[in-house]
Amino acid sequence: MTQDSFQHTLERFGWNTRNQALALIVPGLLIALVFAGLYLSQVASFATTNRQIEELIAERDRLERQNEQLRGEIAALETMPRLLSHAEGLGFRPATATDIEYYVIDGYNPNRSRTVVPPDANDNFQQAAVYDETFSGWLQQQWDSLQQQFANFGG
Repeated sequence: MTQDSFQHTLERFGWNTRNQALALIVPGLLIALVFAGLYLSQVASFATTNRQIEELIAERDRLERQNEQLRGEIAALETMPRLLSHAEGLGFRPATATDIEYYVIDGYNPNRSRTVVPPDANDNFQQAAVYDETFSGWLQQQWDSLQQQFANFGG
């Protein structure tokens, strides 16, 4: 198609300056409408998300207040006068000196100092690996491990 035939086709359909401007404005408006629709959908999504977040924050605050109220009720129920009255309601009473019985255990000394009992020689405790905190010690352990792997590989 030559340049003259293309120009002739444009002239035939009345492709003048006014029609050219209209041909540019209409797609521009369509593109603007598409972007406006996308923008509005994003704003609506953002507003919905914010409303959900606000509802969740309100629910969290309500639950925190309820937890604090329950903690206060628990503390009130655990007071000593309340526990003592509940124990008396169950049939318990404060112990007197005649109610306390002492047992004597032969050989028990309550004033002894604490001692650590050494393990028996026949206990099968594995010897803990010696930990050398130097780089050369670590490097030696790695080298020994590598040699052991090669020795096990061949045999």
